[in-house]
Amino acid sequence: MNGSRKAAACIVGSGFIGPAHIEALRRNGIAITGLVEQDAASAAEKAGRLGLPRGYASYEEALADPAVAVVHLAVPNSLHAPYARAALLAGKHVLCEKPLATTSEESAELVALAKRTGLVAAVNYNLRFYPLVHEARALVREGKLGKPFLIHGSYLQDWLLLDTDWSWRLDPSVGGALRAVADIGTHWLDMVSFVTGLKVEAVFADLATFYTERLKPRGPVDTFAGKTERGETTYDKVKIETEDAALMLLRFEGGAKGSLTVSQVSAGRKNSLSFEVDGSAKALAWNSESPNSLWLGERSEANRTLMKDPALMHPEAARLSGFPGGHQEGYPDTLKNLIGRLYAYIDAGDYSAPRDFPSFEDGHEEMLLCDAILKSSREGRWVSLGGR
Repeated sequence: MNGSRKAAACIVGSGFIGPAHIEALRRNGIAITGLVEQDAASAAEKAGRLGLPRGYASYEEALADPAVAVVHLAVPNSLHAPYARAALLAGKHVLCEKPLATTSEESAELVALAKRTGLVAAVNYNLRFYPLVHEARALVREGKLGKPFLIHGSYLQDWLLLDTDWSWRLDPSVGGALRAVADIGTHWLDMVSFVTGLKVEAVFADLATFYTERLKPRGPVDTFAGKTERGETTYDKVKIETEDAALMLLRFEGGAKGSLTVSQVSAGRKNSLSFEVDGSAKALAWNSESPNSLWLGERSEANRTLMKDPALMHPEAARLSGFPGGHQEGYPDTLKNLIGRLYAYIDAGDYSAPRDFPSFEDGHEEMLLCDAILKSSREGRWVSLGGR
C-alpha cells in the first residue's frame, strides 16, 4: 500500500469499471486500502485476484477504516445515492460512477450534502479527459470557431444488439428509468457542454425500445459479457421498459442548435462517441474510436487534421498527454487523467478552489437533463430546463 500521494482509496465494486479505477490509481501512485464487494467472501477472493491488500467484510467496515480518504463507487446505479450519502456522512471524499443517482431529487440532495460537509465529491465523466477533447475546448473558448451554430453527434454501441444480451442496466429498479441515455448519453451531453461552455436549454426527445422482451440468462452477467460465448444457457423472458436508443433535438444557450443519437443496438459500433461543433468561422469534429486525431473544418482553405502531439497543442491539452506525438493514448488514460487531477486537488487541501474535474453539480445537471428527456419523450413536446 505504498503510494506517493497522501490520500488513499477504497474501491467499491469490481465489475467492468472497478478494475479500471484500480489501474488508474496505480498509475498515479495512489495507495488502495482494499475492496468492497457483495459479501466478505467475494471481496476477499476478488481483492486477492486484483492484488489488493484486503477485502472488507462490508461497506460499513470500509467507511470505518481511518486509512480510507476517498471512496470509489463502481456499483449499480441504484446504489450510487445511498452509498455516496453514507461516504460523505462518514467524512470520506467520493468519486462516483455516472449517473450520479437514479433521480434528480437524489442528486440534488447529494449536491447539498457535499456542500454541507465540505468534502470533495466527483462524478466519473472521464471521457472529458482525452487530450484532444481539451484541445477542442481550448479552440472553442478562444473563439477560433466563431459563434457556435450547430452541435451534433452520436454515442453508439452494439453490446445490447441481441435479445439474449443482458445487463443489470436493463432492470429499471437497478439502473433507473433511463438506460442508454443515462449510461452513455450523459457522457456525450457532459462532453459537449464541457467543450463549448454551453448548457442545454431545452430538449425534444424520442426514445425507442426495440426489444419489449429480452431473454435473461439464469445466472450473473457482467457488463459487456453478453458478447462473449456463454455455452449452454437457460433463459427467462423479461419485459423491457427502458430505451435501446434515443434521438434528441437540443437548444443550447446562446442560440446554438443541436442533435444527438444514442444507441446500444448499432451493430459494429463498439464504443463510438462523436461530436461536431460548426461555428461561424470554422468547425471541428472528434470521435472516440479515433481519439488521437481532431478534424478542423475550413471554408476558404484546406481542412486539417491535428494528430495528438503535445508539442503542437494548447498547453492545457498538452498537460493531459502523457506521451509524445505518435504514441497513442486511449480510454484508460482518461481515467488516469481524471483521477490524477482529483487526488492532486484533495492533497492540496484547499477545497474552496475551482475544481478542474466533474463535480456532483455536473452530475446533478445531467440528472436534470435526464428528467427533461424522459418527460419530452412521454409527452411528445419540447421541455425546457430553465428551472435549473
